[in-house]
Amino acid sequence: MKIAVIGAGAWGTTLANVCARKGHDTILWSRQHDMVSRLNREHENSWYLPGIALDPRLTATTDMAHASENAEIFLWAVPAQFTRQAMENCVEHLPSRPIIVCASKGIELSTHMTMSQVVDDVLGDLRPHYAMLSGPSFADEVSRDIPTTVTLGCADEKRGRAIRDALSTEHFRIYTTTDYRGVELGGAFKNIIAIAAGIADGLDFGSNARAALITRGLTEMSRLGVALGARAETFQGLSGLGDLVLTCTGDASRNRQVGLQIGRGRKLVDILGEMRSVAEGVKTTEAVHSLAMELGVDLPITSELHQVLYEDKSPRQAVAELMTRDLRDE
Repeated sequence: MKIAVIGAGAWGTTLANVCARKGHDTILWSRQHDMVSRLNREHENSWYLPGIALDPRLTATTDMAHASENAEIFLWAVPAQFTRQAMENCVEHLPSRPIIVCASKGIELSTHMTMSQVVDDVLGDLRPHYAMLSGPSFADEVSRDIPTTVTLGCADEKRGRAIRDALSTEHFRIYTTTDYRGVELGGAFKNIIAIAAGIADGLDFGSNARAALITRGLTEMSRLGVALGARAETFQGLSGLGDLVLTCTGDASRNRQVGLQIGRGRKLVDILGEMRSVAEGVKTTEAVHSLAMELGVDLPITSELHQVLYEDKSPRQAVAELMTRDLRDE
């Protein structure tokens, strides 16, 4: 089976390596010529996964037509805010009814669309088959064959199981659900709460505050998800609670690291200027805040975080206002 992986960041490279190790004909697309040349020569993505030896059968290219030719599955790992542009550049090379497995986590800022909606908007005439892959999965650990479990959401149950079987390995276990909307919203929303948890840690608020943010963040995630047609129980699984716990507690979480630095007094613009990888939660906070306002969904943590990120509100003041809201039943 030929699998084209679009996006050569840490996660895209990791997924491509998983596929190549399983014996699939795997090609990784990137727009960075230097990265592609070095990856093909040295079998390492030193930009995003330094020190990780990649399967020598994995090849990379900057040619979208070459990457797409005869591919049976397209694994999409471009940052959420660039997914539309990448798909528009790819559409002329895609077959009819392509299988798009999205590993990008976010909400498009300009339209408030989920990734599945972006796919449909750009590729609608091709009638794509869509699936969403998400769950607690730091790229570095997956690349080092540390046991990892994730969820694949696909409306077509039979096709979802076929994709699951194609991508699962003895170290990378995939569960399936038909609730792809819940999977993609869980993957997007957890990054918001991870920034908030990082801020709390940066303020030295300790374990109690972190546990509260994870728990109440899960409530907000589920509240928004149900309003958008997802099933509440999906958020109790790997792509909801599982990913939320990981990104709120793990040091490898880019979003948590952004929050940590904000909590320690640094400005967002300075933090982002030093990052090579994208912290999806920053733009997702803006998109979800606007979306919640449109829908009339109450997301107090998201609202306070939005004010911290975009209105220069003091993190301590935001926490104080969360703690002194009107008391209510859980």
